[in-house]
Amino acid sequence: MTDPVSDPHRTPDAEANAQARAILATARDAVLSVLDSRGWPMVSRIALQVDAGGQPLAMLSDLALHTAALRADPRAALLVDAPATEGQRGMSLTRARLSLQVEAHPVSPAEDEALRRAWLARDPKAQVYARLADFRLWRMRPRGGLLNAGFGRAYRLSAADLGFGRHDERPGD
Repeated sequence: MTDPVSDPHRTPDAEANAQARAILATARDAVLSVLDSRGWPMVSRIALQVDAGGQPLAMLSDLALHTAALRADPRAALLVDAPATEGQRGMSLTRARLSLQVEAHPVSPAEDEALRRAWLARDPKAQVYARLADFRLWRMRPRGGLLNAGFGRAYRLSAADLGFGRHDERPGD
């Protein structure tokens, strides 16, 4: 990690890792950031859930510009907010949030049916778009991220901190 005086991010402890995993586990949507065909950043709000192992999954339309961007370059970022509590309504900056660097890949046809069933069990209203031929599930494999858990509580996270393998690189390292 960089100089702690100039870098406000902490090395995560067990509590920070658990909070990041909990934010991800409760997610129903996220902001996806990709690079478009001209190399410019673009963002979209997408449907997001996790699979049984806690790995993020997105349901994306083949017609969307962000899907074309992911097919060209699987590197992306996700921003996931913690659920609002009663006292935080309307004040998104007071909630914890998780920013992830991910590699996005379409789910294999062999996995799709079971993952789609699980998705619909958690969100039956998704049937409206999940049944359309252009919607596919994508795995969003975390490489690392940042957890903003409140004032003075910002953490750099590796994939291992999040429970996704041995990749030890943290953003900014």
